[in-house]
Parts: sequence; C-alpha cells; structure tokens
Amino acid sequence: MRHNLLILVILAALSGSAFAETITTTVNGMVCAFCATGIEKTFRKQPEVATVKVDLPKKLVTITTKPGKTLSDAKIKEVVTFSGYAMGKIVRQK
Repeated sequence: MRHNLLILVILAALSGSAFAETITTTVNGMVCAFCATGIEKTFRKQPEVATVKVDLPKKLVTITTKPGKTLSDAKIKEVVTFSGYAMGKIVRQK
C-alpha cells in the first residue's frame, strides 16, 4: 500500500510539471502588422515556445510554451527589447 501511494505521489508531481504555460505581455511600440509579425517570428525562434499570438490593437503578445518548458521574465524582456520595443507587465497562467 505504501508503495502504491509513493508511486501516485511521484506521478502526480511529474504530471504537474508537464503542462504548458501561457504567458501574456504587453509590447509598447507595436503600431503595424509588420511590427506584430516581427515579434511573432522572434518568439517562435525560441526553443521553449509552442505558439505565439499577437493582438495588435491591444498590443498584447500571448505565448504558449511547450509542455514542461518555460521562458524566464528576463528572456521575454530580451526578446522584446531585441526586437526594438518596450515591454509591459508579464502575466503567467498554467
């Protein structure tokens, strides 16, 4: 019985870390579709990223990571500033 309980606890811990993460951030300075496409392409080059969606009117970028992967706030800021924009608040959801 203790062995089964231990296995269940380990499996629960492992399955929790296998979920993808959804990250949203505002990007100040995006004014056109070319800007949005540039940000999207730059994020897609990151190995942790599964999908990227840019909402130009709201200046919002939504990133979904691959299961079990994440992007640090520093990496997100690096990508945004490398693209020539200023970053706003980062919100994470699992």
